[in-house]
Amino acid sequence: MTLVEVLVVVVIIALVSGSLLAGSGQLGSARLKRASAMLVAAVRAAFTRATAVSKSVRLVLDLDKATVNLEESQQPMLVQRSDDSLGADPVTEAQKHAYEEGQRVLGGLVIPRPKFRSAKAAGFDRSGDGSGRSLGRGVIFKQVQSAHDDAPKTEGLAYLHFWPGGQTERSTIVIKMEKSDDGAGLTLMVSPLTGRVTVASGTTESPWDKLESEREDGDF
Repeated sequence: MTLVEVLVVVVIIALVSGSLLAGSGQLGSARLKRASAMLVAAVRAAFTRATAVSKSVRLVLDLDKATVNLEESQQPMLVQRSDDSLGADPVTEAQKHAYEEGQRVLGGLVIPRPKFRSAKAAGFDRSGDGSGRSLGRGVIFKQVQSAHDDAPKTEGLAYLHFWPGGQTERSTIVIKMEKSDDGAGLTLMVSPLTGRVTVASGTTESPWDKLESEREDGDF
């Protein structure tokens, strides 16, 4: 056999193997596992960095672009409910409008708000533009809900905050393949006291109901 014939055989084997993996769902499953591993590493990096540098840190989950970014602030952070910017310096136009309206209602009382900037740590901000890290090809966020959220977020930006001293928010992050059934995917549950992430298969069961039933365990 000539070298060209060997190369042709190798290409055919690669194509057949790829088709079999894609058809059996193993390729999608592998991508989901890689995305969940990246998210687990991001949570651990944020939890550790908040304590190491004594700064407020947050993960920014872009549900529309399926990316994750790590940001930090020099000022203390107090998460507020019913505030889309969560007490931080507003970023999106909707957040800016809500903040301006709130300041108008308060009659000119100016409340200092922490400004967050992309953190160059743990592999984030590698390109310098603060775009964050992608979940990977075909992997998307189905929903994200942290303790400050009244309801799960399915679009826009979601935040997970970390404070110096070793504490974060109870949170659930649900990911899936873009073209798969809504019930197929992975659910990541973040412990507020330890920052430990538990990964469970499936997305149909409400993770919040499960967490409420396990509250007595003291881990969530």
